[in-house]
Amino acid sequence: QVQLVESGGGLAQPGGSLRLSCVASGWMDDIYLMGWYRQTPGNARTWIAMAGNDGTSNYADSVKGRFTISRDNAKKMVYLQMDTLKPEDTAIYYCYLRTLLIAGDDYWGQGTQVTVSS
Repeated sequence: QVQLVESGGGLAQPGGSLRLSCVASGWMDDIYLMGWYRQTPGNARTWIAMAGNDGTSNYADSVKGRFTISRDNAKKMVYLQMDTLKPEDTAIYYCYLRTLLIAGDDYWGQGTQVTVSS
C-alpha cells in the first residue's frame, strides 16, 4: 500500500514563503508523476504543480512564477516551494502520485493546511 505524507504547512503572511514536503512509502511499480493539488471549502480539488519522471514540470497559471516544484527520486519525495504567497493561496494542499502513465494508480496524501493571512 502506497502512502503519502505531507509536511510543512502552516501560517504565512502575504508575500511570505512556505515549503511543503511529501514522502512516498510502500511498494510501487514506478513513479510517473508527483505533484500537488489544493482545495478550498466548497470547491473542487485542483492541480497546481506536477513533476514528471523525465525532469519536466508544469504549473497552473495561478501559481506560475511564484511556486517551484522539485523531486528527489531516490528519496521518493516531492517539494513545493511557495513564494510571494497571497491570501488566495489559502487552502488544503494535497500531495499526489501516479505510478504509471497507462493503467497506473493514483494516490493522495492526507492534506496539509496552508493559511496566508496578516
